[in-house]
Amino acid sequence: MNEMILLKLGEVVLKGLNRRSFEDKLTANVRRRLQHYGSFRVYSKQSTVYVEPQEQTCDIDGAYAACRQVFGVIAVTRALPCPKDKDAIYHCARNYLDRALREAKTFKVETKRADKKFPMNSMEISQYVGGLLHDAYPHLKVDVHKPELCVHVEVREKAAYVHGPSQPGAGGLPIGMGGTAVSLLSGGIDSPVSSYMIAKRGVQLELVHFFSPPYTSQQALDKVERLAGELTAWCGRMKLHIVPFTEIQEEIRRACPEDHFTLIMRRFMMRLAEGVAHRTGAKALVTGECLGQVASQTMDALTVSDAVCTLPVLRPVIGMDKEEIIRISRRIGTFETSILPYEDCCTVFTPRHPRTHPHLEEVVEYEKALDVEGLVQRALDGTERVTISIADIS
Repeated sequence: MNEMILLKLGEVVLKGLNRRSFEDKLTANVRRRLQHYGSFRVYSKQSTVYVEPQEQTCDIDGAYAACRQVFGVIAVTRALPCPKDKDAIYHCARNYLDRALREAKTFKVETKRADKKFPMNSMEISQYVGGLLHDAYPHLKVDVHKPELCVHVEVREKAAYVHGPSQPGAGGLPIGMGGTAVSLLSGGIDSPVSSYMIAKRGVQLELVHFFSPPYTSQQALDKVERLAGELTAWCGRMKLHIVPFTEIQEEIRRACPEDHFTLIMRRFMMRLAEGVAHRTGAKALVTGECLGQVASQTMDALTVSDAVCTLPVLRPVIGMDKEEIIRISRRIGTFETSILPYEDCCTVFTPRHPRTHPHLEEVVEYEKALDVEGLVQRALDGTERVTISIADIS
């Protein structure tokens, strides 16, 4: 038997009568994610997803790393299957974990017996295998509380499986089970983290970026596409909607008070994101706004921005401080790209003294100087769509 990967389910096991649909979506997502690593058989039984390589050429290392980034999986481990026989289990453990057993000073055997027809219970299996391993590696001491190495044995329907400690998975819910949302993606730190966090709740994302040539450069757009590519490792393939924003910003600068530039610009972004949502069937908008971080993210300013929306606006990082957001950004692999020094459209027209406590009636009055409907329609008509997939990550 060949080495394989076991994926442990998280919240999915709590879904009651809907659990089967969550498991089906998860296994489909795993299959799609592993296409680049060879031919794998992926199936779900007893709260575990089994990933079996079908060819010797399969990249088990790459598949293992990819599985750790699939939402819906709480733990991932490489394991070796063997016949459901006590001596076969012992020999499997000794051969498969030989190096770890030689290097460790303390150990224990932990058994889960999902197949209740197996003649030994969990404690008996652990004692039997642990005793033989102790004889084979006399330097080892048994420590049932804090061992350096825990040898795991799982006796399941098809076979027994031996493995060492598991590694954390991505957690959350399978992508596609939470509907679709449009996420506003800038070139900063917050919006990629926000996109990741809402995707973790099973939401399929459509990404929107506002591009303002000649005020923003091609390098700035390349940076955003790179960020989108880095997110696909977690979120899967997505569409990036690149919305032209130059005309809108120039009209706002021409006709509106400077201290309201950012607020009115944000209202246009929300209108445009909702327009993309209507075209794609998305049911919510997602932003990376964090309360109080900048002038446009006060409660009053957010109220003014949200007033143009009919869809719910989700803000996963609203209550986080910058250090928390940066920590997640580093973990998911977007931080180094986010800090590249290319400005986005939000920073180009930043007022010197932005209004932090605006009044909605006042903002609506200022917008009467603009052809709001025409500006929005022309921007939506000029939107370019780019499909971003995992294969695009360089």
